[in-house]
Amino acid sequence: MAKITKEDALKYHSENRPGKIEVVPTTPYATQRDLALAYTPGVAEPCLEIEKNKDDAYLYTAKGNLVAVISNGTAVLGLGNLGALAGKPVMEGKGLLFKIFSDIDVFDIELDTEDIDKFIETVKIMAPTFGGINLEDIKAPECFEIERRVKEELDIPVMHDDQHGTAIIAAAGIVNAVQLVNKKLKDIKMVISGAGASAMACTNLITSMGVEMKNVVMCDSKGVINKNRNDLNEYKKRFITNRKINTLEEAMKGADLFLGLSVKDTVTKDMVKSMAKNPIVFAMANPDPEISYEDAKASREDILLATGRSDYPNQVNNVLGFPFIFRGALDVRAKAINEEMKIAAVHALAELAREDVPEEVSNAYNTKHLVYGKEYFIPKPLDPRLITKVSAAVAKAAMDSGVARKPIEDFEKYEEELIERIGAGNKLIRRIYIQAKNNPKKVVFADADNYNVLRAAEVCIHEGFAEPILLGRKEKIQEIISEYQLEDLNGHATIIDPYSHDESARRQKYAKFFFEKRSRKGVRYKDAYEKMHNRNYFGAMMIEQGEADAFIGGFATKYSEVLGPILEVIRCTDTIDHIAGMYVVRTKQRRLFFADTTVNIRPDAQTLVDTTLTVAGAIKQLGEQPVISILSYSNFGSSKSGSPERVKKAVEILHKEHPEIIVDGEMQANFALNTDLRDKHFPFSKIKGLKVNTLIFPNLSSGNIAYKMMQEIGGAEVLGPILCGIKRADHIVQLGASVREIVNMAAIAVVDAQSPNRTEHFKNKFKV
Repeated sequence: MAKITKEDALKYHSENRPGKIEVVPTTPYATQRDLALAYTPGVAEPCLEIEKNKDDAYLYTAKGNLVAVISNGTAVLGLGNLGALAGKPVMEGKGLLFKIFSDIDVFDIELDTEDIDKFIETVKIMAPTFGGINLEDIKAPECFEIERRVKEELDIPVMHDDQHGTAIIAAAGIVNAVQLVNKKLKDIKMVISGAGASAMACTNLITSMGVEMKNVVMCDSKGVINKNRNDLNEYKKRFITNRKINTLEEAMKGADLFLGLSVKDTVTKDMVKSMAKNPIVFAMANPDPEISYEDAKASREDILLATGRSDYPNQVNNVLGFPFIFRGALDVRAKAINEEMKIAAVHALAELAREDVPEEVSNAYNTKHLVYGKEYFIPKPLDPRLITKVSAAVAKAAMDSGVARKPIEDFEKYEEELIERIGAGNKLIRRIYIQAKNNPKKVVFADADNYNVLRAAEVCIHEGFAEPILLGRKEKIQEIISEYQLEDLNGHATIIDPYSHDESARRQKYAKFFFEKRSRKGVRYKDAYEKMHNRNYFGAMMIEQGEADAFIGGFATKYSEVLGPILEVIRCTDTIDHIAGMYVVRTKQRRLFFADTTVNIRPDAQTLVDTTLTVAGAIKQLGEQPVISILSYSNFGSSKSGSPERVKKAVEILHKEHPEIIVDGEMQANFALNTDLRDKHFPFSKIKGLKVNTLIFPNLSSGNIAYKMMQEIGGAEVLGPILCGIKRADHIVQLGASVREIVNMAAIAVVDAQSPNRTEHFKNKFKV
């Protein structure tokens, strides 16, 4: 798993605005009239309507999309009873996950009490505010009583995710695992290590789906829960076994299924070897499972294995469940989250894993093709189908079981609304990081004698997607490493000083290659050798010579001074004559790709064609489908000269020679971005009915101005510039880029380097 340092964690939670969530207005508030409508006197009208009909609260307030994440901090992660306030970062984190995965708003509430009655009464009193309640990090056995009573006393969805979230995901995996080994749930002999909230919830759910209680053995820290024990509370007594065994080791003999919800190192290889044929092992303790993945796999070939970790196949991850379960429950205004809805979520997840996996999901995890089987029987968290599959199943189950107050009439339309609701968000960068981590590369950092670059290189090591090569003065680099305690760079990164005598042989080799390539362009060998003292030439040459996979420059050098060496050493791809610069521009509403923003000052028609082709290829490499509009100040021939004429000619070439590209123009920006407006006035457009996500600008000025205005005035976050059309994975960050910007660009460079075209180049040229 990616290493997270204390400094990383504290900085993440404290920089910019402290915490991870904020409240954002959703209605206009610019004028006095807006404020009068928002508050007094206008607010009186919805108040009076709600007084007459309480259900109107869903119409006039945020109640219907608002969940309370409530805890008293008595069981914070695996850290124990930290108290209410210390649990707040976790609750905010849960709110963030709700928002990004299912567009549910959250208020996190930390109650400073361990008194069950006070806790329940407080939740009940504040319940009118919310459409649903997610109980979190409450210790057992109190959590059982709290959830039971809160559910009984309220008529909105309530779920203790520590219990049921894990249970639902695990059950989905078990359904598929049992199917894969050609067994039946009713015949399965199941052993559970752990007797806390998650373990009991998992057992209850799985037995309700078919596993028979007589075949269940549960163990706590003192051994098997059996008739000989006189230290059992009322909750554990339900799981007493009649078998005459006392230890986990005895229980494992002949078992078909092991569920681990306890602590690391409780299971040995021999215990796994003693299980039945085709054993199913869910070792879910975090961060270290009951038996390591490597030991479990080594113990026998016929094992089916799942863990709670993201760096191994079949992760049992609660984020596969709770955002989508609450989404479906809220959308039908369910009175509760009942057993039928949980089982519906189980089957939806199980079925999703059995379906053909979209290419974008396989790409995100750097797998040629994810196929249902031993290495993939639980869906991946970044699968975009989760929200439609699980939420719709939960909503339908709520309707069928009689707890839905607002039934969905058109599920096809509902699924379209779900897809639209989650929007773009940060899914792209999350997908890039996951894809990068699955196939790490050697990345050259050109300006490594600067703190931001070194810190970014260390973060890349922690994230697990890059082996940094640091270019710069060794003494300066070591000084910064020592001063800022960037110790993980020692031993995990290579330092190269392009200026040093030690690198003279490499400089000579690079100079010879460069001279042969550029001698007819006025370059003498002496000039070539001198250029190899420049870290940008040196770094680009490392990529060209196959000694590294990707290059990051620009932190301490102007963009043009980095781009020049890259173009002289590497040039464009074989299919185009021009490169382009692209930014990813992300707002809260949507994500857009802007090009060309950094390279071509006044592109002619063919340059616009090349820009469109290379940008489209780069966007597909990032896992997106480009829908492109080439912009101008006119629409479809309304002006006959200047940039409109160049754009018109470029579009004609693209339509004729590259019909596979989804593109049209020339058009003004408002028509490009407003689908309804465009379709009304220009129904003949090749992109009719489609939502544009890529804007090609007619010149560098307009593109550069546009992204910077979006960033400074529009509050957009920009990612880039991404260099498109270069033969190798060479990229340039902005002068003085932040650590995050450098890390993001490094991740993009790694994904770029993973392209089959890059790999084939090195295989063919250098016989790797």
